[in-house]
Amino acid sequence: MRASDTERERITERLREAVAEGRLSMDEFNERLDAAYRARTSGDLELLVNDLPGNSRGGSPSAAAGQAPQRWTDRIGGRATSQQAFALWGGFDRRGGWTVPRVFKAFALMGGGDLDLREANFEDREITVRCWSIMGRIDITVPPEVTVEVTGARVMGRFREEGGVEPRIDPAAPRIRVQGLALMGGVVVTRKRTKADRQRQKAEREREARSRSRLSEGEDHRRLG
Repeated sequence: MRASDTERERITERLREAVAEGRLSMDEFNERLDAAYRARTSGDLELLVNDLPGNSRGGSPSAAAGQAPQRWTDRIGGRATSQQAFALWGGFDRRGGWTVPRVFKAFALMGGGDLDLREANFEDREITVRCWSIMGRIDITVPPEVTVEVTGARVMGRFREEGGVEPRIDPAAPRIRVQGLALMGGVVVTRKRTKADRQRQKAEREREARSRSRLSEGEDHRRLG
């Protein structure tokens, strides 16, 4: 059976997920992505993912469309692994696959802290991060898909969202409220992509460049012929 655009998109999305999960190297991803766009039949496409877990063979378009919300669903509802962080003339750090509680408290007095939520799991869809920064700084890094509300107060300091990439809000992603006080200090929220996301985007740009090059070469051959 001839491959449809929906099937092709489902396969390429699964390949992107496999890179993020560390199941495919970038070379393998590029090779399979090129093969996906060259594939003529559904069987050719399925061969590219039959060694990957979570392959919904013969899945419907609606199932494919639900993959992104399902990924967020998998990250929401676990037990919190850290409730608070404190820095006095020092620093604290939370990153990687930690689980953020419904209410997380962070305090920095003449110190600093980093809260990276890009790869985190979440106890609930509604998360509140309460920060107090006194002559210090707390940096909060969030993925582009989450909704963020920053409502903290500042006195001779900064309490805001700034810089980073453009939001790409996903309705299934958590809503994060950042509250508290910055007194002669700062609390700064920044949206950033993960390293895996940057690698996927780089690979897609390279693939598109190769595709344009092949098309251009084909046009040149036809004109010369």
